[in-house]
Amino acid sequence: MKTLLMFILTILSALGLYKPKPDMLFSSAPTSFYDFKMKTLDGRDFDFHQLKGKRVLLVNTASKCGYTPQYAELEKLQKAYGSDKFVILGFPANNFMGQEPGSNSEIQTFCSKNYGVTFTMFEKISVKGKDQHPLYQWLTNKSLNSVSDADVKWNFNKFLVDESGNWVAWLGSGTAPMDAAIIDWIKTGKKPKE
Repeated sequence: MKTLLMFILTILSALGLYKPKPDMLFSSAPTSFYDFKMKTLDGRDFDFHQLKGKRVLLVNTASKCGYTPQYAELEKLQKAYGSDKFVILGFPANNFMGQEPGSNSEIQTFCSKNYGVTFTMFEKISVKGKDQHPLYQWLTNKSLNSVSDADVKWNFNKFLVDESGNWVAWLGSGTAPMDAAIIDWIKTGKKPKE
C-alpha cells in the first residue's frame, strides 16, 4: 500500500498536480527500531543501532507531573538491572498540560539534582499530535512497528522493546517502574499484561 501511494504521489508530482515537501517522496524514514538516531539532553548523537541485544524501556517524562517521582524508581531500576542487556531511555515531552516547560539544559539539571538520573535522557520531543516525533510514531502505530497500536495518554507511559528491536508492550503511567511485571520481563523476557 505504501509503495502504491508513493507511486501515485510521484505521478501527481510529475504532472504538476502535487508539490511534495523537500525529500518527502524519497525520505529514508526509519522502518526499524534500530534505524533511529537522536540527540541526548547534552547534545550527543545517539544511534539506536547500539541497542541491539538489549531490552529497552522507553518512557516519556515531565518535571512538573504527579508521576515525576517515578524518576527515582526508574533510576533504582537502572541501578538494579541496567547492564549490557537492559537500558532505560527517557524522552522529556511537554504534551500534557505544559508539565515539561524547561529547556534541555534545565531538564538535565532537574533530573541530575533531584533524582540523580544516570540513564540516557534525550532532547525534548513531542510524543503525540501533529508534531509527534518519528520514534513515537513507530511506537504507537501498528503499521510501523508491526505489532500494536498504542496511545500515549499521559506523562510516564512506558514502552518495552526486546533485544531484537521488536515492540513488546505499552504500559500506562500508573505502572510503577519497579512493577514485578517489568522486572520479570527484564529477567525472563515474559511479556507483561497490558
